[in-house]
Amino acid sequence: MLSKSMEKALGNSSAIREVFEYGQKLAQEIGEENVFDFSLGNPATRAPKKFDETIINLIQTTDSLKLHSYTDNSGIAAVRESIAANLNERFGTDFEAGNITMTVGAGGALNTVLRTIVDPEDEVIVFAPFFSEYVHYIGNYYGVPVIVKPNLTNFQPDMEDFKGKITSKTKAVIINTPNNPSGVVYKEETIKQIAEILSEKQKEFGKEIYLISDEPYRELLYDGAKHYFVTKYYDNTFVCYSFSKSLSLPGERIGYIAVSNRMADSKRTSVALKTATRILGFVNAPSLMQLAVKECLNEKTDLTYYETNRKILLEGLTQLGFTCVKPEGAFYLFLKSPIEDEIAFCEKAKEYNLMLVHGTSFACPGYVRLSYCVATEKIKRSLEQFAKLAKEYGL
Repeated sequence: MLSKSMEKALGNSSAIREVFEYGQKLAQEIGEENVFDFSLGNPATRAPKKFDETIINLIQTTDSLKLHSYTDNSGIAAVRESIAANLNERFGTDFEAGNITMTVGAGGALNTVLRTIVDPEDEVIVFAPFFSEYVHYIGNYYGVPVIVKPNLTNFQPDMEDFKGKITSKTKAVIINTPNNPSGVVYKEETIKQIAEILSEKQKEFGKEIYLISDEPYRELLYDGAKHYFVTKYYDNTFVCYSFSKSLSLPGERIGYIAVSNRMADSKRTSVALKTATRILGFVNAPSLMQLAVKECLNEKTDLTYYETNRKILLEGLTQLGFTCVKPEGAFYLFLKSPIEDEIAFCEKAKEYNLMLVHGTSFACPGYVRLSYCVATEKIKRSLEQFAKLAKEYGL
């Protein structure tokens, strides 16, 4: 018999995966070229050439017994030193190797942090729209997700609602910029306001409230948008990073957590992160991947590919009469449904072989997410189908 928590999870299965699996089944029936699947955020660009070369070199020149052995639970010291130095150079931070914990991707990073700080019934605040797995991650440790309503004007956080949602039970706040699903990048003023509010609330309640910055799309920025490194604005911050998008390595599951020396009880917290990595069963991040990313910290995926896709899709949909949130980062476009029930709109889109993800799964009904990390030619051809869909709704 399954656990009650798993039965609940099955009942709230991923809308993203459901649409993806439907699209896969449809592709078998009518041909992959006739299905326009915008569901899954799976990078469509190749890993940098240097990464592949580094893997080959490591395998050819390193003793396999050392290459594939267990590492320290927090990761290989030389790798963590390189990441700390790279962050310091790029963002003006002051990290050391001891501030970095290597993880099994950003998902592993988030779970490691939450395992470290969350007790049952602790509240963790998330800003809608947000990646739906946050709710499951928080629930893994019997925490309580608290949702701040979406700001549909500019998709920056609703600060008044945020203030009202912080209570004596609040343990942490999760932010995600560039944002999945909206593609919006939080402005510096937004980061400052969040930091100021949390600082005030820490004093009011006499306890630490942690900020968890989920940053897998940090390197995917457009039109001069800038990323603001959150530890410079708020001391009690965990930065969770993944190389899945910046280096197109989603299946390799490699990332890290960075904490500042200015975090309350930072050294003990870093030891706790290391312990959480072990007791959660991760043991350590993949050893080969740790060594590989060490040599590729300044490499990036082909951002022009996503910029081209963004331009074609945004301009095409806008010309057809759809209203879209202009993405400043990541590879997602948030489209306003032409009808109130965006789930019904997504079902109608399937009739034209268009696979879209409804906004309710991101706690933002009335919108749908399109992932434009697909072949550019397919995006161009999809616009004919979107034109038929637009006509269906009189756009």
